[in-house]
Amino acid sequence: MRLLASGSDLHKSTKPNGYELEKPTTDEMPLIVALDVDYRDSVAVAAGVWFRGWSVGIAEFAIVATFNNVAEYQPGEFYRRELPCLLGVLARGPQPDLIVIDGYVWLGEGRPGLGAHLHEALDGKTPIIGVAKTRFYSATDAIPVCRAESRSPLYVSAVGVSSAEAAEWVRSMNGEFRLPTLLKQVDRLARTATAGI
Repeated sequence: MRLLASGSDLHKSTKPNGYELEKPTTDEMPLIVALDVDYRDSVAVAAGVWFRGWSVGIAEFAIVATFNNVAEYQPGEFYRRELPCLLGVLARGPQPDLIVIDGYVWLGEGRPGLGAHLHEALDGKTPIIGVAKTRFYSATDAIPVCRAESRSPLYVSAVGVSSAEAAEWVRSMNGEFRLPTLLKQVDRLARTATAGI
């Protein structure tokens, strides 16, 4: 896996120890990117991992980017803070066939969440799958997915594909625990990367 580390004004390619992993062997599977963001005061560190096919446990490469002067958190309008970071990471990598975000696509009937806003920002061309770790009670369309031996579900919602299909894809992802391997990886990259890289 290549780690492409980029700050707000920097885009450099590196291959540090710990990120050298085998690449999947097929280009026929869909190219998927999982995205996540971590906040530190007025700075956000966003990460993306690109991988082919739902069952793989190895990413082809990752991008980490720092964003300064992020918007303040506003209840009910979280997307205003996170959307620019997600778009910034996507702009630095190849065009994916599917995008997985940490959160909800829909917050309730006709009420767009982060995923729906991202789908609109991308002109509706790329399906978005939201995987949330906590329940949002008005998001009644989200499908609970229990993985492995966990009794605590993930909540899956989608736009551009059916939520039922998205839920089966998430259920089939690599990993023996509640959170799939590559979703753990992107979360860890966002949380542990040094701001400003």
